[in-house]
Amino acid sequence: MIRFAMMRHGHTEWNRAGRIQGRTDIPLDDQARADLAGFCLPEDWRHADLLASPLSRAQETARIVAGREPDTAPELIEMDWGDWEGMKGGDLRADPLSGFRDIEQWGWDYRPPNGESPVDVWTRLEPWLFSLSRDTVAVCHIGTMRIVLARAAGWNFDGPAPFRIKRNRLFVVEISDQGLRVATPDIRRLDMVAQ
Repeated sequence: MIRFAMMRHGHTEWNRAGRIQGRTDIPLDDQARADLAGFCLPEDWRHADLLASPLSRAQETARIVAGREPDTAPELIEMDWGDWEGMKGGDLRADPLSGFRDIEQWGWDYRPPNGESPVDVWTRLEPWLFSLSRDTVAVCHIGTMRIVLARAAGWNFDGPAPFRIKRNRLFVVEISDQGLRVATPDIRRLDMVAQ
């Protein structure tokens, strides 16, 4: 069995403005860098393999929190939001012609215009996840994390999610020959850096 811990990158200007980032390479903002400098990986995760999405916000988050350079994995890149990247979710939600849906109504086949569906993201992640050979920390994105956690928890984007993804936490799943499952404990807070 392999433990796989996912962490969401720190805030960016677009996060704070409510803009959909997707694959647009928006860097961390200065406040995120300062906040992240107060955290480090829990002791039992410090020697795990460290991977990050190819996007700079994930790589920089990994460097700050782990104190070392991550390897990059293209499979960890954020879900492609297509034509909606850079737009505000609230504006799309307010436009009845946009086709925007809240996550609880997606299903696995929901697709933004010219973007990816959850099943598309899972198709790229599944073979990569099951090829891991050591405990791994991955700094990535909320969309990528949702897909892995949905598969592990058996949630089909059909009603309230059985998890809530917050920052500065590791969300842990176990990978084995029997498949993917939510680990116990499933969430670990990052340690505070000693002052």
